[in-house]
Amino acid sequence: MRKLLLTGTSPENMGNIIEEIQEEIREPGAVRKFLAGLPEKALHLGGRVLLALLVFLVGVQLIRLIRKIVRKSMNRAGAETGAVQFVDSFLKAALYVLLILMIASSFGVDAAGIVALLGSAGVAIGLAVQGSLSNLAGGVLILLLKPFRVGDYIQESSTGQEGTVTEIQIFYTKLLTADNKAVVLPNGSLANNTIVNITAQKERRMDIVVGISYKGDLKRAKEVLEAVLKEDEAVLKDRDMLVFVSELASSSVNLGVRCWFRQEDFWTGKWRITENCKLALDAAGIEIPYNQLDVHVN
Repeated sequence: MRKLLLTGTSPENMGNIIEEIQEEIREPGAVRKFLAGLPEKALHLGGRVLLALLVFLVGVQLIRLIRKIVRKSMNRAGAETGAVQFVDSFLKAALYVLLILMIASSFGVDAAGIVALLGSAGVAIGLAVQGSLSNLAGGVLILLLKPFRVGDYIQESSTGQEGTVTEIQIFYTKLLTADNKAVVLPNGSLANNTIVNITAQKERRMDIVVGISYKGDLKRAKEVLEAVLKEDEAVLKDRDMLVFVSELASSSVNLGVRCWFRQEDFWTGKWRITENCKLALDAAGIEIPYNQLDVHVN
């Protein structure tokens, strides 16, 4: 085969070909060099991976220790629970990013190059994470303006979600509903919509409507309902207790019953007053009518 390849070749070219063949015989090829150095490279890479894993595990423990120290310091300083939770979640994210950059630099990745790359791609990244940035800004506004705190019962207008605030984190706020469901709301939405803080005040007014028949004794009905309010121990006696005619409806005379409770007594008090109004009117012989329709035929 070699003779056939050399046929018709000039003496000068033939000499070059022979030198290349001899050089190839003396020096192994690129593949052979790679295979020869592969065990050493694999051992070196494995060592670096083990070292990076060790650094990561130690870093995780240090992050937990730092977060614990910061939380204790803020609690000792009397910081609000929401502020402690927000700072803790922000510190956690920042420290983990720093740890990942340190590990990447141990593999030869230039951390400054990564930061420069992120800076040059800032516009694209900003568009991609604008929702997260909005939530972050919303969390900061919530902590500064304090429209609610951990433990408050709030209602959000855009979705109608309501519940007790359990956590205020860097991007989201968690609520616990009355039926024990966890609701996670983005801070950006909370900061840009109307929020009703139901438990912001220590006291809350109760209003219910009780309808009586047009044939019933209106003054007697009012006396009965006023007695229900006065006899209830949870009703705040230093606040207004009113029974008034709120509407002359098609089938009944509607009486408004109004009083005040402490926040912790509101719901049980409202349910109890509603029940006692019905029982007291029954005992007094005052009818609570059904809807009625009079038809006149000529």
